[in-house]
Amino acid sequence: MTRWWRLLSLILLLACASGCGTTETREESTDCSSGGLEGSIVKATLRLEQHERDVPQLTSDMSVEVPKRWRLARHLTFSENSPKYRQAMRCLLRGNETSSERNEWHQKDPTVMETGDRVKVHYVAFTWITTEKPVLVGPWEIAPNKDKWTILLNPPTLRTIPWKSIEADLGGLNFNDLSERASYSSENTLSWRDQLPETVRVEVDLSWRRTWAAVLSESRISTAGVVSWWVCASILLAVAALRTRRYDPAAVRGAARRAPRGAAAGGPGAQVVRTGAGRDLSLPRVLLEWAVLSVAVALSLLLLFPRDQESPRWHALLCIPAGLALIIVARPWSRGMSPAAPRTARHEPARLSVARRRQVRAVVATAGAVAAVGLLVVVAHDLFGLPESLAPRRATTVGRAGLVMLGLATMWLWLAAMSAWAWRFAREGGLLRARWTARWDRAPSKSVALVGCLLAAVAVALLACAWGVNERQWKRATWLVDRPPASYGTTVNRVLENFSFTDLKWAFSYSWVLTGIALLALLHFRNQSRRAHRRHRPERFSLGPSRPDLLLTISMFAFFVGLRAARFAGASALYGIWLPLDILSVYLVLAMGRRRSVLGELGGRFRALRLDTEGRRRELMEKAHEYRNVNHQMYLLEQGRGGGVTCAELEDQLRRLRGWLVAGCGRRNPPEQISVLDAALAWGPDGHWWSNAVRAARLAFCFGTLATVALVYYQARDLYTVDQTLYGPTGIPEAAADLILYQVAWAAAGFTLGALWRLLPGRRSQARACYLTAAYCIPVLLATLFIRITDTNPRQLILYTVLLLTVLTLTSTSMDMATFREERQYWPSRLALLLSIYQMRGLSGQIAWLLVQVGAVLAVWHNLRH
Repeated sequence: MTRWWRLLSLILLLACASGCGTTETREESTDCSSGGLEGSIVKATLRLEQHERDVPQLTSDMSVEVPKRWRLARHLTFSENSPKYRQAMRCLLRGNETSSERNEWHQKDPTVMETGDRVKVHYVAFTWITTEKPVLVGPWEIAPNKDKWTILLNPPTLRTIPWKSIEADLGGLNFNDLSERASYSSENTLSWRDQLPETVRVEVDLSWRRTWAAVLSESRISTAGVVSWWVCASILLAVAALRTRRYDPAAVRGAARRAPRGAAAGGPGAQVVRTGAGRDLSLPRVLLEWAVLSVAVALSLLLLFPRDQESPRWHALLCIPAGLALIIVARPWSRGMSPAAPRTARHEPARLSVARRRQVRAVVATAGAVAAVGLLVVVAHDLFGLPESLAPRRATTVGRAGLVMLGLATMWLWLAAMSAWAWRFAREGGLLRARWTARWDRAPSKSVALVGCLLAAVAVALLACAWGVNERQWKRATWLVDRPPASYGTTVNRVLENFSFTDLKWAFSYSWVLTGIALLALLHFRNQSRRAHRRHRPERFSLGPSRPDLLLTISMFAFFVGLRAARFAGASALYGIWLPLDILSVYLVLAMGRRRSVLGELGGRFRALRLDTEGRRRELMEKAHEYRNVNHQMYLLEQGRGGGVTCAELEDQLRRLRGWLVAGCGRRNPPEQISVLDAALAWGPDGHWWSNAVRAARLAFCFGTLATVALVYYQARDLYTVDQTLYGPTGIPEAAADLILYQVAWAAAGFTLGALWRLLPGRRSQARACYLTAAYCIPVLLATLFIRITDTNPRQLILYTVLLLTVLTLTSTSMDMATFREERQYWPSRLALLLSIYQMRGLSGQIAWLLVQVGAVLAVWHNLRH
């Protein structure tokens, strides 16, 4: 028995030794040795695409045929989800490199094909050169260094065998073959045959255009451009507010002091006018406050707190109190000046005073509670297991929950601050619906709770986007290897640490929209004040906005329409120049074309005699209708369908209409080509320029939907844009914000067209759209010249310009149809009415007109795609 136990012990010992040896062998088998890869056939191609590109792209196309005697060759044919497949592919393509060493991209997994005694692998990867750090893509390594790039063939595996074919397409740049072993050389490419990878070494000289583009895209210069834009925007907002105060009409101020006869001191008429006067003094002051705050916060975010130099603790200690201060300074509970006494609040009704105190308590208590939650994580970091810097190497679930609380609290405060300022501007300017303000006055706690929940949902959505992007980035970087838990936890911690500051900078980068809202609010309130005053005293006839209103209108155009083009120009360093250029170009076109406009050429006497009252404007519309009928009868007479009407009679009617037009101009004889129809179309569909502007904005918003779809489709075709959207920290929120701002841009362009409708030259409305687009194109032409100099991509800027012209053209056509909307009942379709307005005769004219429009759009689209 003793011998049997000894024999059994010996067998168990041998089994353990065998098992341990097997384990060691298995562990050694995971090592990516190159044994068995002799005789492999390797082909590699590198393409550098830098012509007409904002960011140079590198594409590696590599194919490897490995013999089946390689111990991992059979594993390459397994499923892509198989661990053995990932191990074999990693050993073939990356060797023993870790996942963090490469940042290349691939649209699909490598293609594997089994042929005879070999297994062929085809792998395509690409990346972009955005920094001066070395870039790895496939077997290639690129080291950018200012005006020279060094390109090496540095594969992780297959180093010791000659490669059958090596080719480098350098995109037209000058190069120097340091290896001196190239078998073929042309203007753009270099080729090697049967060479070891280590012998391939090329030095590329960048053109001065690409060097200049790289210099302008540096972080310091880009930051300086963004800061200059913020400074210019704040100066513009301050100037608009000061000019509004300076040019505030004395009639409105006088109406505030003198109530109309028959109205009680507390009557509705006196209350409305006095409220307008008080707020007309209050709203510019609010704009000045925001102008100072916005530029101060922008400078702080862009210059003082770079993410890579400050810890999350200091970010939180600075950003949380700043967000709370912005909410309190915004004073969303403010109603402007008191109706009874604009310069004092002592006589404010008791009911409004109680409601205001409730609003103050609701806003301050909610914002203070959220700020306390965020600061609790900072002060009591030990409770969450976090270090004092709030940047843990390893964090527990409680620690990550603390980081989430901190990030959400910071984002909520800044989103609430932006919302508070938007509410303040909109309420001061009368942009809000009465039921919204009534609900806010009646139940402030419920309103704050509702808005707070919505802002919390937005903050959570931003965090979810950041988390999802991190997950996609991790999968992309580790698609061939298993996920080390420690490394993955480190990336999650980094996302949670940087979430609040990264998304905070993104949110504030779009806060320029608040400046546009402030301009619109001031413009709307000035219009409402004048309307209230016109009820008691007739207003002097005006073709368009007054001087301060014109500045506000053009500034809105520059903010919402011009800034989109500045972004497409691809030079953030020029942001500070773009804004004043947009404003000056519109002023220039107006100065050159005001006298050439139809109503400008007819003169002030015609406007005073024919357009000063609603009855006389209706008479003008009747004359325009008669003019169109006479022309139509002349056309029928030419076709032999006169119906008893002679040509002399029709000509006599036209002379009488011409005489009516000339008589309204007095001694000034208008140009022969201007008719009563042109005068009616130049007046527009509504009596006041503000109504024309609002109607045009609605039409442009609807027509701009298709333009937005076209822009999104074009951007979706660009790999760099798509990858930045799907893998950028704020890519998805930025794409959603761009969709909204595209629509806002079309509406702002339509609003400007409607406001300047009577000031722009052109007998036909399409000419007015062309002139406004021409005003927009002045900075675009300079940007196009800059794009040509730096050899970047101008296509998106051109597409945006063409779409803007198309949207404005459709808007102007619809405005003409709205001018004669009362005649819609006399025509079988809108197209028939439109052709009658433009005097287009015959079916052939209709078809030719439509085909020309469609052909132009298709030609532009084809050129852009190719």
